[in-house]
Amino acid sequence: MTRYKAIDTSPRFLAVNLEKQFLPGSFEHAVNHLLDHEFDLSLFDRRYANDQSGASA
Repeated sequence: MTRYKAIDTSPRFLAVNLEKQFLPGSFEHAVNHLLDHEFDLSLFDRRYANDQSGASA
C-alpha cells in the first residue's frame, strides 16, 4: 500500500520586518533608502491607482 505524505494546506503569515532585514551599509539598505527618501516616484501614481476609489495600489 502506498503511503503519501500529508500536505499541510493551512495558510501561514510570516511577518517580515525590513528594518531588521536590511543591515545598514548593505546594498539592499542603500536601495531601500533611495527608493523611500530620495527618488520621486509620483510619476507612477497615475498608472498604479485603484480604479474604483482612486487610492494608490
